[in-house]
Amino acid sequence: MQRNWLKPLVFTLCLLPLVVLGWQGYADRLGANPIETITRSLGDWALRLLLLTLMMTPLRRRFGWRWPPALRRMLGLFAFFYALLHLVTYLWLDQFFDWGEIWLDILERPFITVGMLAFVLLLPLVLTSNRYMMRRLGRNWKKLHRLAYVVPALAVLHFWWLVKADVSQPLFYGLILLLLLAFRLPARRRPLAARTRG
Repeated sequence: MQRNWLKPLVFTLCLLPLVVLGWQGYADRLGANPIETITRSLGDWALRLLLLTLMMTPLRRRFGWRWPPALRRMLGLFAFFYALLHLVTYLWLDQFFDWGEIWLDILERPFITVGMLAFVLLLPLVLTSNRYMMRRLGRNWKKLHRLAYVVPALAVLHFWWLVKADVSQPLFYGLILLLLLAFRLPARRRPLAARTRG
């Protein structure tokens, strides 16, 4: 059965964190350091949505549901959207587009270096997420989109190096990522085993 309500619902839920953040800003409830709160919140949601994107295939395989793949692209685009806002907040509100200082940050602060790398690797995934690029790239599309496993790993590392002391949250996200990656290992080995038996 086609769930026509599902995509609009997920779309609305993906926008909800931004609405809440906007309301908190309007109500002056962003805390003592509003720029840090905004930047952290946007980054958190980018990472959560990246992990949710990876979760769609295991849900389909485990439960036989047909709807998760239909949501994967939307979740991936929203992950990029929040990552872009996270980056723009840093460039604008934190650094005031001082490109000299930004460049020094990238070179001297490892968590900034890793975060920038994650964003750069996310760009080709977004630009090639449509059906036209899938057809044009052919088999290379799947090879390119293996970066979907690398980007969340870099995002977790970015978060880990950012918080330094209390690493409970990045550790939690890292464990989720490991579980999602581990779920894919048997599926990759089955064809090889089948060829060996043949």
